Amino acid sequence: MTSLEPRLFAEAPARDSRFNVKDFWHQMVNLPPEDNRATIEFLHRQMNEEINGLEISARNLADFRDAPWDLRMAMARQCWDESRHIEMFRRAFEARGANVGDFPVLNFQYRILMRIPSLIGRLAVQNRSFEAAGIDAIRNEVDARRERGEDDLVALFDTQLADEVQHVRYANVWIRNLSNAGGPREVLDLARAVAIAGEAFQIVAGEAMVSYPVADDVRREAGFTDEEIDRANALVATASGV
Repeated sequence: MTSLEPRLFAEAPARDSRFNVKDFWHQMVNLPPEDNRATIEFLHRQMNEEINGLEISARNLADFRDAPWDLRMAMARQCWDESRHIEMFRRAFEARGANVGDFPVLNFQYRILMRIPSLIGRLAVQNRSFEAAGIDAIRNEVDARRERGEDDLVALFDTQLADEVQHVRYANVWIRNLSNAGGPREVLDLARAVAIAGEAFQIVAGEAMVSYPVADDVRREAGFTDEEIDRANALVATASGV
C-alpha cells in the first residue's frame, strides 16, 4: 500500500516545509535503542504527536459546540496541556543538538480521529485508547530514563504523565455520561469508532506495533475499572505471545 485510504483517513493537518511527513511506520527513521540518535528521534516524533493531540482537541471544540460546558472546558485545558508538551519536547531535543525537521513525522492520529464523526467516538479513540496506551509507555520511559540518569527527561515524562492521566480520566467520565444520556446510539457510535480506528492503526503500524506493560495503578487513577485493566493486561499478553 502506497497511500492511506480516504475511507479510514482524513486529510492531513497542515505542516510547514520543515516537516517531512510520512504515512507508514516503516517509512520513519526507526533506530535501535543503542543508536545515539534514538533518543532525539523519539523526542522529535513525540513532539509532533503532541501537536496532533492539540489539533484534535481544538477540532473537538470547534466541531462540537453544543457539548456540555464542563466537557468543553476539559477539552480546552487539554489544548493548553498539549501546547506545553510540544514546547517541552522541542526544548529537550534542541538541547541535544537537533532541530525541528531533522526526522520524519507521522500524523496518523489526527487523520484517524477526523474520520470519526461523533464526540464520544473521538474521546474513546484519542483519550481512552491512544492516550491510555500512552500512559503505559510514559511510565516505562520514566523508569528507563531514571536508570540512565537522564534527569531532564524524567522530569519531562513525569509532567506529561500527570497531564495525560487527567486527559484519560475526563474522557472516561464523559464517555459514561454521554452513554447514559444518549443511550444505544452513543454506544453504537463508540463501538464503530473504535473498530474503524483499530483497522486504520493496523495499516499505519503494520508489524511494528509495540505493547508496553500495563501501568495498573496509573490506569486506575485515570478512571479505568479493575475489569477494564484486566482486559488491557490480557490484550498485552496476547500481543506478546504470553
